[in-house]
Amino acid sequence: MSNYKIVMVRHGESQWNQKNLFCGWYDADLSDKGKQEAINAGKALKDAGYKFDLAYTSVLSRAQNTLQSILEQIGQTEIPVTKTWRLNERHYGGLTGLNKAETAAKYGEEQVAIWRRSFDIPPPAMESDHPFYEQIVKDPRYTDGPPPDAFPKFESLKLTIQRTLPFWNDVIVPQVKSGKSILIAAHGNSLRGIVKHLDKMSDEQIMTLNLPTGIPFVYTLDKNLNPVPNGSLQFLGDPETVKKAMAEVAAQGKAK
Repeated sequence: MSNYKIVMVRHGESQWNQKNLFCGWYDADLSDKGKQEAINAGKALKDAGYKFDLAYTSVLSRAQNTLQSILEQIGQTEIPVTKTWRLNERHYGGLTGLNKAETAAKYGEEQVAIWRRSFDIPPPAMESDHPFYEQIVKDPRYTDGPPPDAFPKFESLKLTIQRTLPFWNDVIVPQVKSGKSILIAAHGNSLRGIVKHLDKMSDEQIMTLNLPTGIPFVYTLDKNLNPVPNGSLQFLGDPETVKKAMAEVAAQGKAK
Protein backbone atom coordinates (compact mmCIF):
# COMPACT_ATOMS: atom_id res chain seq x y z
CA MET A 1 0.00 0.00 0.00
CA SER A 2 1.24 3.49 -0.81
CA ASN A 3 2.11 5.91 1.96
CA TYR A 4 -0.15 8.68 3.19
CA LYS A 5 0.84 12.33 2.95
CA ILE A 6 -0.63 15.08 5.04
CA VAL A 7 0.22 18.79 4.77
CA MET A 8 -0.01 21.27 7.62
CA VAL A 9 0.70 24.97 7.85
CA ARG A 10 0.70 27.48 10.67
CA HIS A 11 -1.20 30.61 9.65
CA GLY A 12 0.70 33.56 8.27
CA GLU A 13 1.87 36.29 10.63
CA SER A 14 -1.09 37.91 12.37
CA GLN A 15 -1.44 41.55 13.33
CA TRP A 16 -0.85 40.52 16.93
CA ASN A 17 2.18 38.40 15.99
CA GLN A 18 3.52 41.56 14.38
CA LYS A 19 2.94 43.51 17.60
CA ASN A 20 4.40 40.62 19.67
CA LEU A 21 1.19 40.21 21.67
CA PHE A 22 -0.18 37.04 23.24
CA CYS A 23 -3.07 36.23 20.92
CA GLY A 24 -4.62 32.85 21.74
CA TRP A 25 -8.38 32.88 21.09
CA TYR A 26 -8.52 36.58 20.22
CA ASP A 27 -9.50 36.84 16.56
CA ALA A 28 -6.59 38.83 15.14
CA ASP A 29 -6.43 38.99 11.36
CA LEU A 30 -3.34 38.54 9.19
CA SER A 31 -0.80 41.32 8.88
CA ASP A 32 0.29 42.40 5.40
CA LYS A 33 3.35 40.19 5.85
CA GLY A 34 1.09 37.32 6.93
CA LYS A 35 -1.11 37.73 3.86
CA GLN A 36 1.98 37.46 1.66
CA GLU A 37 3.20 34.45 3.64
CA ALA A 38 -0.14 32.74 2.97
CA ILE A 39 0.14 33.48 -0.75
CA ASN A 40 3.72 32.19 -0.76
CA ALA A 41 2.60 29.01 1.01
CA GLY A 42 0.02 28.43 -1.70
CA LYS A 43 2.60 29.02 -4.43
CA ALA A 44 4.99 26.56 -2.79
CA LEU A 45 2.28 23.91 -2.67
CA LYS A 46 1.30 24.62 -6.26
CA ASP A 47 4.90 24.38 -7.43
CA ALA A 48 5.23 21.05 -5.59
CA GLY A 49 2.11 19.76 -7.35
CA TYR A 50 -0.11 19.31 -4.32
CA LYS A 51 -3.86 18.82 -4.67
CA PHE A 52 -6.24 18.24 -1.78
CA ASP A 53 -9.59 16.56 -1.21
CA LEU A 54 -10.41 18.13 2.16
CA ALA A 55 -9.16 20.96 4.37
CA TYR A 56 -9.42 21.62 8.09
CA THR A 57 -8.92 24.85 9.99
CA SER A 58 -9.86 26.61 13.21
CA VAL A 59 -12.67 29.10 13.77
CA LEU A 60 -10.16 31.97 13.90
CA SER A 61 -9.79 34.34 10.95
CA ARG A 62 -6.00 34.21 10.68
CA ALA A 63 -6.07 30.46 10.03
CA GLN A 64 -9.12 30.59 7.77
CA ASN A 65 -7.73 33.43 5.66
CA THR A 66 -4.39 31.63 5.33
CA LEU A 67 -6.25 28.56 4.11
CA GLN A 68 -8.33 30.60 1.67
CA SER A 69 -5.22 32.19 0.14
CA ILE A 70 -3.57 28.80 -0.25
CA LEU A 71 -6.64 27.31 -1.92
CA GLU A 72 -6.82 30.28 -4.29
CA GLN A 73 -3.19 29.79 -5.30
CA ILE A 74 -3.64 26.09 -6.02
CA GLY A 75 -7.03 26.61 -7.70
CA GLN A 76 -9.02 24.52 -5.23
CA THR A 77 -11.36 26.93 -3.49
CA GLU A 78 -14.26 24.50 -3.99
CA ILE A 79 -13.00 21.66 -1.75
CA PRO A 80 -14.87 20.97 1.53
CA VAL A 81 -13.50 22.92 4.49
CA THR A 82 -14.23 21.98 8.11
CA LYS A 83 -13.80 24.69 10.76
CA THR A 84 -13.50 23.67 14.40
CA TRP A 85 -12.55 25.28 17.70
CA ARG A 86 -10.58 22.11 18.45
CA LEU A 87 -7.88 23.37 16.07
CA ASN A 88 -7.79 26.82 17.72
CA GLU A 89 -4.60 28.27 19.09
CA ARG A 90 -3.91 27.61 22.74
CA HIS A 91 -5.94 29.88 25.04
CA TYR A 92 -3.45 32.26 26.68
CA GLY A 93 -5.83 33.23 29.48
CA GLY A 94 -4.98 36.41 31.33
CA LEU A 95 -1.92 36.99 29.13
CA THR A 96 -4.13 37.62 26.09
CA GLY A 97 -3.35 41.04 24.63
CA LEU A 98 -0.13 41.55 26.60
CA ASN A 99 3.15 42.30 24.87
CA LYS A 100 5.46 39.29 25.20
CA ALA A 101 8.68 41.26 25.59
CA GLU A 102 7.14 43.67 28.13
CA THR A 103 5.72 40.72 30.04
CA ALA A 104 9.19 39.12 30.05
CA ALA A 105 10.69 42.37 31.35
CA LYS A 106 8.09 42.48 34.14
CA TYR A 107 7.97 38.83 35.21
CA GLY A 108 11.29 37.57 33.87
CA GLU A 109 12.11 35.61 30.74
CA GLU A 110 12.13 32.35 32.69
CA GLN A 111 8.54 32.82 33.88
CA VAL A 112 7.34 33.82 30.41
CA ALA A 113 9.16 30.81 28.94
CA ILE A 114 7.24 28.62 31.40
CA TRP A 115 3.92 30.16 30.37
CA ARG A 116 4.74 29.93 26.66
CA ARG A 117 6.61 26.67 26.38
CA SER A 118 6.06 24.43 29.41
CA PHE A 119 3.95 21.39 28.69
CA ASP A 120 1.49 21.39 31.56
CA ILE A 121 1.76 24.75 33.38
CA PRO A 122 -0.98 27.12 32.19
CA PRO A 123 -0.85 30.91 32.15
CA PRO A 124 -2.99 32.92 34.59
CA ALA A 125 -6.73 32.59 34.05
CA MET A 126 -8.76 35.03 31.95
CA GLU A 127 -11.29 36.36 34.45
CA SER A 128 -14.57 38.08 33.62
CA ASP A 129 -13.02 41.55 34.01
CA HIS A 130 -10.39 40.88 31.34
CA PRO A 131 -10.74 43.37 28.45
CA PHE A 132 -11.27 40.58 25.89
CA TYR A 133 -13.33 38.19 28.03
CA GLU A 134 -16.77 39.10 26.71
CA GLN A 135 -15.54 39.33 23.12
CA ILE A 136 -14.18 35.78 23.22
CA VAL A 137 -16.68 33.99 25.45
CA LYS A 138 -19.74 35.39 23.66
CA ASP A 139 -18.37 34.92 20.14
CA PRO A 140 -21.18 33.21 18.15
CA ARG A 141 -18.65 30.89 16.52
CA TYR A 142 -18.57 28.91 19.76
CA THR A 143 -22.26 27.98 19.79
CA ASP A 144 -21.20 24.44 18.77
CA GLY A 145 -18.55 24.17 21.47
CA PRO A 146 -16.88 24.15 23.80
CA PRO A 147 -19.83 23.90 26.21
CA PRO A 148 -20.29 26.97 28.43
CA ASP A 149 -19.35 25.10 31.60
CA ALA A 150 -16.10 23.94 29.97
CA PHE A 151 -15.16 27.13 28.14
CA PRO A 152 -11.44 27.57 28.85
CA LYS A 153 -10.07 30.41 30.92
CA PHE A 154 -6.55 29.28 30.02
CA GLU A 155 -4.77 26.35 28.40
CA SER A 156 -1.40 24.70 28.77
CA LEU A 157 -0.05 22.81 25.78
CA LYS A 158 -1.22 19.62 27.51
CA LEU A 159 -4.79 20.93 27.68
CA THR A 160 -4.60 22.11 24.06
CA ILE A 161 -3.57 18.63 22.95
CA GLN A 162 -6.40 17.09 24.98
CA ARG A 163 -9.00 18.90 22.86
CA THR A 164 -7.09 18.73 19.55
CA LEU A 165 -6.21 15.02 19.41
CA PRO A 166 -9.80 13.72 19.65
CA PHE A 167 -10.59 15.68 16.48
CA TRP A 168 -7.44 14.35 14.84
CA ASN A 169 -8.24 10.74 15.79
CA ASP A 170 -12.00 10.78 15.25
CA VAL A 171 -12.34 13.02 12.20
CA ILE A 172 -9.06 13.50 10.34
CA VAL A 173 -7.49 10.04 10.69
CA PRO A 174 -10.44 8.17 9.10
CA GLN A 175 -10.26 10.52 6.10
CA VAL A 176 -6.50 10.02 5.78
CA LYS A 177 -6.93 6.23 5.94
CA SER A 178 -9.65 6.40 3.28
CA GLY A 179 -7.07 7.88 0.92
CA LYS A 180 -8.10 11.52 1.08
CA SER A 181 -5.42 14.15 0.63
CA ILE A 182 -5.63 16.49 3.63
CA LEU A 183 -4.54 20.07 4.29
CA ILE A 184 -4.64 21.54 7.80
CA ALA A 185 -4.22 25.29 8.33
CA ALA A 186 -4.13 25.98 12.05
CA HIS A 187 -1.94 27.43 14.80
CA GLY A 188 1.44 26.97 16.42
CA ASN A 189 0.21 25.06 19.46
CA SER A 190 -2.61 22.99 17.98
CA LEU A 191 -0.19 21.85 15.27
CA ARG A 192 2.54 21.20 17.84
CA GLY A 193 0.12 18.82 19.51
CA ILE A 194 -0.32 16.85 16.29
CA VAL A 195 3.44 16.88 15.64
CA LYS A 196 4.10 15.61 19.18
CA HIS A 197 1.62 12.80 18.63
CA LEU A 198 2.95 11.76 15.21
CA ASP A 199 6.62 11.88 16.18
CA LYS A 200 6.03 10.48 19.67
CA MET A 201 7.97 13.38 21.12
CA SER A 202 8.48 13.74 24.85
CA ASP A 203 6.99 16.64 26.80
CA GLU A 204 10.48 18.14 26.95
CA GLN A 205 11.15 17.74 23.22
CA ILE A 206 7.97 19.49 22.12
CA MET A 207 8.84 22.48 24.30
CA THR A 208 11.77 23.29 22.00
CA LEU A 209 9.82 23.12 18.71
CA ASN A 210 8.97 26.49 17.19
CA LEU A 211 6.79 26.29 14.08
CA PRO A 212 7.28 29.25 11.71
CA THR A 213 4.33 31.14 10.26
CA GLY A 214 3.21 30.49 6.71
CA ILE A 215 5.62 27.68 5.77
CA PRO A 216 3.87 24.39 4.91
CA PHE A 217 5.27 21.15 6.23
CA VAL A 218 4.60 17.60 5.11
CA TYR A 219 4.40 14.25 6.86
CA THR A 220 4.68 10.99 4.95
CA LEU A 221 3.04 8.23 6.99
CA ASP A 222 2.84 4.44 6.75
CA LYS A 223 -0.33 2.37 7.05
CA ASN A 224 -0.25 2.77 10.84
CA LEU A 225 0.15 6.54 10.48
CA ASN A 226 3.71 6.46 11.73
CA PRO A 227 6.24 8.60 9.85
CA VAL A 228 8.26 6.65 7.31
CA PRO A 229 12.06 7.11 7.34
CA ASN A 230 12.76 10.78 6.54
CA GLY A 231 8.99 11.36 6.51
CA SER A 232 8.70 13.64 9.54
CA LEU A 233 8.15 17.39 9.46
CA GLN A 234 9.53 18.23 6.02
CA PHE A 235 9.20 21.97 5.38
CA LEU A 236 8.49 23.24 1.87
CA GLY A 237 11.00 26.02 2.02
CA ASP A 238 14.63 27.00 1.90
CA PRO A 239 16.33 25.53 5.02
CA GLU A 240 17.96 28.82 6.00
CA THR A 241 14.67 30.70 5.65
CA VAL A 242 12.93 28.08 7.80
CA LYS A 243 15.71 28.19 10.41
CA LYS A 244 15.54 31.99 10.61
CA ALA A 245 11.73 31.96 10.91
CA MET A 246 11.86 29.40 13.73
CA ALA A 247 14.44 31.50 15.57
CA GLU A 248 12.18 34.56 15.29
CA VAL A 249 9.34 32.63 16.94
CA ALA A 250 11.64 31.47 19.74
CA ALA A 251 12.76 35.06 20.42
CA GLN A 252 9.27 36.49 20.89
CA GLY A 253 9.17 35.93 24.64
CA LYS A 254 12.46 37.65 25.40
CA ALA A 255 12.78 41.06 26.98
CA LYS A 256 14.10 43.79 24.70
